[in-house]
Amino acid sequence: MQEKLPDACAKDLARGCDELQLTLTTSQQDALLDYLALLCRWNKAYNLTAIRDPLEMLHKHVLDSLAIVPHIAGKRILDVGSGGGIPGIILAIARPESEYVLLDSNGKKTRFMTQAKIELGLANVEVQQNRAESYYPDRLFDSIVSRAFTALDNMLNLCQHLVLAEGEFWAMKGDYPEPNQKPIPKPWKIKQAVPLRVPFVDAQRHLIVIGRSEE
Repeated sequence: MQEKLPDACAKDLARGCDELQLTLTTSQQDALLDYLALLCRWNKAYNLTAIRDPLEMLHKHVLDSLAIVPHIAGKRILDVGSGGGIPGIILAIARPESEYVLLDSNGKKTRFMTQAKIELGLANVEVQQNRAESYYPDRLFDSIVSRAFTALDNMLNLCQHLVLAEGEFWAMKGDYPEPNQKPIPKPWKIKQAVPLRVPFVDAQRHLIVIGRSEE
């Protein structure tokens, strides 16, 4: 049974896309709302996110993830610590030309993501249950995205074996620099810290872009 969303969800999604200057088709917006409804339904039993209100989920999960779309590129992308598919499933809907692997060690979360992939018909999504340090794919990734995964230095230590030499890390963060932020390990460097404005969210958001140093 499909979860019934408040009418405001569709309205705020359309307005949020306008504010982010994202052109999403009606079918893409419908898919995002279907994902949100599925997340709400599963969340009642599986506790995938601490946020319970569907409209707040839309603002703090869906629009927060869509805010990075103008700043990312790459054909093969890994979402590490994907949780409930945030941002990976949302990116897969918004950028269907790329392929996404959603990695998480938690079985209930990977089961949800697998069900979302099936119900939403996302042929560009693969779900993997594993720890980042134990995951060795057949092909490396153009980019790795993370949201609320771990500190920057730890993310690089755990995941640097997964990305191509010219690849990038995209870390979704709130405040930047983070409190007690440690130096990131060589040969990596922070290339850019992009301030983001997420519609309906009154809090700092940043996208931290990390690549290999040329030195």
